[in-house]
Amino acid sequence: MTIPDPDEHSLEVPKAVRVAARDDSITPVWLNEAGGVTFRLGDGPGRRFAKWAPHGSGLDLHAEELRLRWAAEFTPVPRVLEIGSDDDGDYLLTAGLPGRSAVDARWVAAPEAAVRAAGRGLRLLHDALPVDECPFGWSVEERIATSATARTAPPRLGDPPPDDLVVVCHGDACVPNTLVHDDGTWAGHVDLDALGVADRWADLAVATMSLEWNYGPGYERTYLDAYGIAADPVRLAYYRALWNAL
Repeated sequence: MTIPDPDEHSLEVPKAVRVAARDDSITPVWLNEAGGVTFRLGDGPGRRFAKWAPHGSGLDLHAEELRLRWAAEFTPVPRVLEIGSDDDGDYLLTAGLPGRSAVDARWVAAPEAAVRAAGRGLRLLHDALPVDECPFGWSVEERIATSATARTAPPRLGDPPPDDLVVVCHGDACVPNTLVHDDGTWAGHVDLDALGVADRWADLAVATMSLEWNYGPGYERTYLDAYGIAADPVRLAYYRALWNAL
């Protein structure tokens, strides 16, 4: 995943996004490896975000729409405004949340505070979302079955460790998907297209793995302390291997 250069004019804005923007400015803020782009429409408190997934990208914005609508009842996530498609792809329009990405330049310059906010935020997400009411799954078996459907060879990782605590996981708890207020408190989460019930270490393993990618080494303990848990090397290793294999 990369953050596009806002001055890069070669990135074409899809027609559906231009229509959704109306008279607002359009700024690309996120580009993923599958070709999907997230655009910010406007600035300030009324800003909106448009996710674009070209046909054939394999990105399922409808899956994210369903998860956002469900999770919004319990925790700060983007509110769905509109979803649609045209001949070129699908788009998902959401209202902006307060705060900045935990990998905004403001927070890359203050990694300890960002990491603490991200760890605390994941714990608040796990505590808030009701497992018994969640219609979505993200277990090891479900993830492997989905990868097989996508014609990815099943990983040979052996049996997963016993569940520590089953929660509703974010599904991609990498720190860029955490929003942080300017005062250093957690603001919310974005990119919930894989949200589902699983052991909490499925999220924790990915979240802590992403710390070094974004801030450099040495922040795992800070994150886990903020979450409120001791490191579990076995579960961390297993769920990181699963993530990298799928």
